[in-house]
Amino acid sequence: MIGHREATEKLLESYRSIPEGAPVRLAKRTSNLFRFRDDAGAPGLDVSGFDQVLSVDPVKRTADVQGMTTYEALVDATLPHGLMPLVVPQLKTITLGGAVTGLGIESSSFHHGLPHESVLEMEIITGGGEIVTATPDNEHRDLFYGFPNSYGTLGYALRLKIKLQPVKPFVELRHVRFSSAEECAEAIDKLAPDADFIDGTVFGADELYLTLGTFAETAKHVSDYTGQNIYYRSIQDRNITPRWVGPDTEPTDVLTIHSYLWRWDTDWFWCSRAFGVQNPLVRRVWPAAKKRSDVYRRLVALDKRAQFSARLDRWLGRPHREDVIQDVEVPVERLPEFLDFFRREIGMSPVWLCPLRAQDKWPLYPLEPGRTYVNVGFWGTVPIPPGRLPEHHNRLIEREVARLEGHKSLYSTAYYTRDDFWRHYDGATYRRLKEEYDPGGRLLDLYDKTVRGR
Repeated sequence: MIGHREATEKLLESYRSIPEGAPVRLAKRTSNLFRFRDDAGAPGLDVSGFDQVLSVDPVKRTADVQGMTTYEALVDATLPHGLMPLVVPQLKTITLGGAVTGLGIESSSFHHGLPHESVLEMEIITGGGEIVTATPDNEHRDLFYGFPNSYGTLGYALRLKIKLQPVKPFVELRHVRFSSAEECAEAIDKLAPDADFIDGTVFGADELYLTLGTFAETAKHVSDYTGQNIYYRSIQDRNITPRWVGPDTEPTDVLTIHSYLWRWDTDWFWCSRAFGVQNPLVRRVWPAAKKRSDVYRRLVALDKRAQFSARLDRWLGRPHREDVIQDVEVPVERLPEFLDFFRREIGMSPVWLCPLRAQDKWPLYPLEPGRTYVNVGFWGTVPIPPGRLPEHHNRLIEREVARLEGHKSLYSTAYYTRDDFWRHYDGATYRRLKEEYDPGGRLLDLYDKTVRGR
């Protein structure tokens, strides 16, 4: 904590040195956002001193963690105690502070909601340059509840105290196949309560899977998907039908708890195929240490800057392509409608599913507590039809999600009008918080940051 206090003082000095009226940004080495922008010349706060796990209390099952700590480092600190965060987002370099202010999700979200719902207190540097500690029941409770989905436009989390849960050494997996979206959606509320983890993968209209994960003390055989084998492909190879699911059903696969938490990171779900990494020959020579989501993301950023793919498409006479990289939440009963729309209008596969239930009310991302939603994640590019806007497909998705009473994450591109945006993300509450905690407007406005890309 002494080191944390020293880092905090240094940060405050850095903040005060930024000229009045200049926007304040973080100087981060990594990012999991997909809003690429040129920050050249913009002053950045050095937050390199906020990447440590300060303490783990195995009795109270809590941890004090600095805001820029990656989940990779956090998991490495908690697993030796037989503990893990309640929700561990699927990519290693997502930071705890980033998952809280920008949302995160994973297969324990049906039981534990989103990462911010396991936070007990947050130490935040506000837009006004003050350090405050926000809890659910102190004078900064409105900031505590308004911080999630604010994306650093109200302040930055410097330290968070979070709840932890006990784990066992292994996770048994049961990949259950469904032949329709209706069957899959109906099964979620039936199967999820008896599993420790649940997520899903859609390969086609008649090929959908729910993966049920259950903690186990022992394992006869453990799979490894960090080498030649690819996790998402194993789902199609190791599955059972719904009629065989029961308390005594043999697992179709088993992973260590560490491997389970990072099963998606090695291939960035399935997106590593864009770099040829899933080709057996390429995979064999691709360094194991470079099979990571942050490496692939840096390659995408390089391509965006240099326009390699766009130039190649023009040279080959291919149509322009639109990035469709989004996560959305829809009520479970509306999931079949969304998947039908997505197959018809977008046509990408696979698609990730992750059921969740919010535990409380969070105004800037107003999911109904206790109601089952399903996160649908899709990440790729599609050709733009002749005569259509460059953001044609993303606008279709935004309208459909709104029609289905869903919500859309803001880590990627967004195209809402200002009025629509604030209807979805509680503009009245945001404005009150902005006036109180960033009265000088030192931090970007949420709409400007997430939609206008400033």
